[in-house]
Amino acid sequence: MTLLTELAGQGLIFFATLFIFLIGILVLFVALLFIKDVTQTKDAIRRNYPVIGRFRYLFSTLGEFFRQYFFALDREEMPFNRAEREWVYKSSKAIDNTVAFGSTKNLSPPGTPLFINCPFPTLDEHATTSPPITIGPYCREPYQASSLINISGMSYGALSKPAVRALSKGAKLAGCWMNTGEGGLSPYHLEGGCDLVMQIGTAKYGVRSTDGKLDDTKLREIATHPQIKMFEIKISQGAKPGKGGILPGAKVTRDIAFIRGIEPGKDSISPNRHPEISNVKELLDFHQHVRDITGKPTGFKAVIGSYGWLEILCEEIQHSGIESAPDFITIDSCDGGTGAAPMPLMDDVGLPIKEALPMVVDILTRYGLRERIKLIASGKLITPTGVAWVLCSGAGFITSARGFLLALGCIQALKCNKNTCPTGITTHDEHLQKKLNPEEKAVQVKNFVYKLHYGTGLIAHSCGVLHPRELTRKHCRIVQPNSTSIPLDILYPQQDMLAEYQN
Repeated sequence: MTLLTELAGQGLIFFATLFIFLIGILVLFVALLFIKDVTQTKDAIRRNYPVIGRFRYLFSTLGEFFRQYFFALDREEMPFNRAEREWVYKSSKAIDNTVAFGSTKNLSPPGTPLFINCPFPTLDEHATTSPPITIGPYCREPYQASSLINISGMSYGALSKPAVRALSKGAKLAGCWMNTGEGGLSPYHLEGGCDLVMQIGTAKYGVRSTDGKLDDTKLREIATHPQIKMFEIKISQGAKPGKGGILPGAKVTRDIAFIRGIEPGKDSISPNRHPEISNVKELLDFHQHVRDITGKPTGFKAVIGSYGWLEILCEEIQHSGIESAPDFITIDSCDGGTGAAPMPLMDDVGLPIKEALPMVVDILTRYGLRERIKLIASGKLITPTGVAWVLCSGAGFITSARGFLLALGCIQALKCNKNTCPTGITTHDEHLQKKLNPEEKAVQVKNFVYKLHYGTGLIAHSCGVLHPRELTRKHCRIVQPNSTSIPLDILYPQQDMLAEYQN
């Protein structure tokens, strides 16, 4: 007993000594922080409230986490609320995504679309799939595109290697196309065997010469890939209209630098426009040059702001002949963007897709070019509601970027512009990438596309049409500031002209 008592006493002395030692270390650490805070001159909060002032930044950082998981309601968050994200998560994992006990969506805000159900909806056995659309009828190799929903431009560099692989494999399973983004064509885009749209950004990554201009030889070589179905000239993008792409140096690995033709470890900043394109005529000339070399459908991507240039574009096409028209135009919403962008451009420049798309449709209709130039809409279209609205407004296809990131498992951590993405989707940290299994995530991509098609079909059949591409403006109403809605075809009546033109 004496021995046990002695050992216990020694143990207490040891732990007491350890405790005092740790307290001393903590006091010393706090003292050093105190001295550092009161002597620095860059931060007034830390100087006036040494040590304690540091908690402000900790709580600010943790605030993002607590708002997302504890405090924000299902329909409150931006850019995508919890209800939207949950729909994508469940759809991509093939989990039941029906809801109970009524909608939590507020239907009063102006701009909310409401679809007009028919008293005699389309019977399931009469419903059909949307027919394919031919893009580029005057090209040597036109493209027959079937999928309503496709993967928008996200480059290898902005995305990790396993993320690109998963999207490529998933696009093949889903039967949709994948846009390479402005970072050039990588082996990982080709790996899945899907149809690809090669984007030519302002820096010409992948098809650039040593002086940064378009290299026709490289362009011709890329066009020989049978998976490359179209070429998209990027004029501007939703995250930053008027500014080129930004890839921080921390994400420019040797592999990415080799594919882009730039130096590793240095910021990859694209010019804010193509130096060769300063007016509408030069845009059409550049487009024609790319199409002549590749023989494949060629169009451009732009955020709509001013629109007078579109009228000039249509006039030039009428003067030069309908063959000179772009084969497609991708309209990007001002609220798009998966990568780094300055806040003034991200928040306040350009028009949202809800205003831009009907405007472009009407301009093309007035000039008789609506059928010649196919329209692709992009911008926060991750649920059947968004897809159906776009089809009602006159688009032929939808592309999504962030929707597919969510399908891969993105948790909206808002770290896309850093190299610290916790899901491995937008980071090149191999440790963080390990949990992203391209084979498993490819299936989730396929499921997401299927559910978008299925959900959009439900809306179309409720409206009494056979398939989603039969939706027109008369099938949708838009809520006004007085909380009542008016038909979309009254807001934009020229859709009736389009229907007559098509018939």
